[in-house]
Amino acid sequence: MAPAAVIDIGTTKICALVGEKTAKGAWRILGAGIAVARGIRKGVVVDVNQAAESIASAVEQAERVAGMRIEGALLNISGTHIESTNSRGVAAIQGNRAVTPDDIERALESAEAIAVPQNREIIHAIPRGFTLDGQEGVKDPLGMIGFRLEVEAHIATGAVPPIQNLIKAAQTAGIRANELVFAPIAAGSAVLTPAEKEMGVIVADIGGGTTDLAVFIDGSVWQSVVLPVGGINITNDLAVGLRAPFDAAEDLKVNQGRIDFAALSEDQVLDITTFGEEGQRAISMRLMAEIIDARIEEILQLILTEIKRAGYDNLLPAGVVLCGGTAKLPGLKAKAREILKLPVRIGFPLEIEGFVDRVSSPAFATSVGLLNWCAQNGNAKNATVRTPKSGGNALGDLLGWARRAFLPG
Repeated sequence: MAPAAVIDIGTTKICALVGEKTAKGAWRILGAGIAVARGIRKGVVVDVNQAAESIASAVEQAERVAGMRIEGALLNISGTHIESTNSRGVAAIQGNRAVTPDDIERALESAEAIAVPQNREIIHAIPRGFTLDGQEGVKDPLGMIGFRLEVEAHIATGAVPPIQNLIKAAQTAGIRANELVFAPIAAGSAVLTPAEKEMGVIVADIGGGTTDLAVFIDGSVWQSVVLPVGGINITNDLAVGLRAPFDAAEDLKVNQGRIDFAALSEDQVLDITTFGEEGQRAISMRLMAEIIDARIEEILQLILTEIKRAGYDNLLPAGVVLCGGTAKLPGLKAKAREILKLPVRIGFPLEIEGFVDRVSSPAFATSVGLLNWCAQNGNAKNATVRTPKSGGNALGDLLGWARRAFLPG
């Protein structure tokens, strides 16, 4: 398989990856670029030019490390505008012959024939399972003999303006958006094991602006939803509660944040930057942990409410896999077990090689999952990278990279 390029566009960070499949089936990360996200709010582009600058910065880093030019890439999409439903489609197979890819495609197109308002469009139609001539539980009908093929599909739709603005931001950055992938589905493909997907599991990607959920049962996605809360809400709470600038609160959360306030004494303090004439003051670590704990409890309660609302509370023996940047908070796993009453683990990207130190974190589950989507769909057009022609001026190229890297923004 040719090298693949993907761009994970989040509320707080943008990650561009170039990877290639190894003989063992793992992803070798050839290049990675990470940039602070600008012009994005709760997973949705609100300023195309700012978002494009952030995308271009991440892509340039990945290109420089990989030594390749990214022309087209898979992008993730998130935001509360995305909705999902399940639908059934049917395709007749003439002549009692073997099922072909065209038959499967016709069944999926039939499943997609749902009422979609003009301001929305279908992002995904993912098969949950097939029925062939009344025989249920068929995972892959390709090559089987039958007359009538039915498919249960998970349909994800999104509002047209956010979709178009995301694509435009990528195009402004010089990148062709070949396909959009719903973030929690991508994250699930990176951090879940086949056994978890078969038994029943929910992946909760607690990102910067949103918490993306996807339920997997019998090996495929059954439900997905986006909650409008994430790590930024924790930072805001700290900024207000401690009367500190947002950047200082974010730094405190990332470097000192924790949830287990009961283990902290009142006399444990930290010096932080705050508003006021002094500019700095000591704050209680216990108070900081209590503020974080309150918001984390709210997020976990929302996840629990969604699980119960969808009726999956007794169908998830594999429990919950937490990922996203917020999943790194010490004490989160124990808190999640307490509230959700399910097995809980922190999800790290599986089967990756190369620049592992940059992406082997729960924060990069969606990024690596996008690479998995390239392989699972077997479509080379999903990611387009081009190796620069040999024989060029290597020193000139290097100086060119340096000039671009240090040009004032």
